[in-house]
Amino acid sequence: MISFDRREALRYMGYHGAEPDAAVAESLERCAAELQTAVQPKSISARFPLSFIGENTMQIGDLTVTSANLARNLRGCTEVYLMAATLGIGADRLIARASAVRMSDAVILQAVAAAMIETCCDEVNDALRRTAEQEGLYCRPRFSPGYGDWPLTDQQPLLDSLEAGKRIGLTVTDSLMLAPTK
Repeated sequence: MISFDRREALRYMGYHGAEPDAAVAESLERCAAELQTAVQPKSISARFPLSFIGENTMQIGDLTVTSANLARNLRGCTEVYLMAATLGIGADRLIARASAVRMSDAVILQAVAAAMIETCCDEVNDALRRTAEQEGLYCRPRFSPGYGDWPLTDQQPLLDSLEAGKRIGLTVTDSLMLAPTK
């Protein structure tokens, strides 16, 4: 079972520091419980060599990435961890069903699922950080395609580097959306 940050889910729902009324709070708990039974979190990660082949262009394993923001984050590094995580198709199916029946539940499910996948990514990242620390290494902050100037078009080659489609069922659509979405 994967936990989620309730405050983060509320923030995704637009409750910036405010508490929802009793009805919304009850719906949040109900939707979170439904998601708990629907999700099947999976993740994959691997360490790759990193080299700079230009000011803002890096070679990460077989992947060539151009991003000034990522280059600034990784300056001085010689290796990187790539990771991918998903809650599985069950979350998408639950959200789709709710969209057809009760849109308010779909919004809540979307927010809770977003908070859950962040928790999942945080857990994977923390495990990688602990592994690196045991080797006397330091991990820089997590960074993903779509952050800053790192283009979403790099999602597919990143997932290919991890064999994420085959190993955890995570792919990218032609419109650059992850599938499953969470």
